[in-house]
Amino acid sequence: MQTPDGYSRTQIVLHWIIVVLIAGQYLLHEGIETAWEARLDGSLPNEPFPNPHTIIGMIILALAIWRVVLRLRLGVPALPAKEPATMKVLATGTHLAFYILLIGMPVSGALAWVAGLEMPADAHGVAAKIMLALIVFHIAGALVQKLWFKTDVMARMSPKRALSKGTVQ
Repeated sequence: MQTPDGYSRTQIVLHWIIVVLIAGQYLLHEGIETAWEARLDGSLPNEPFPNPHTIIGMIILALAIWRVVLRLRLGVPALPAKEPATMKVLATGTHLAFYILLIGMPVSGALAWVAGLEMPADAHGVAAKIMLALIVFHIAGALVQKLWFKTDVMARMSPKRALSKGTVQ
């Protein structure tokens, strides 16, 4: 597979849609936590019902799978040649961890919610904390690329790039 010069418009749009949905999940998760606690203490029947958090989680799962398929089909731009090997390993590991969490969290959340199981719920809670740390690490890495190494890594995923005519489909 040939290494593309940049991410496709679809890859960029999916990235930012997932970012917005994940932000919403963190900001609006109290409803699902309250419902989960009520299910555990018996004040709410142990029957799953549609909940915005679970619905958005399933949307994130579908979009993450789409991103993986596009990544495998289209490839991704090469990391900057002059970047230290350690940074390349960290970038690759960070992206792999994101994909694992973007798929694993909705699955564990769905298992907990639909089956009323505590173990996947606990794993989901731990994964949420790891995801938050990973997001901070990812943003810090992007800023280091821009400010320290002076690369164009941030521009490759810019929403502005998705709107430009020259972006690969």
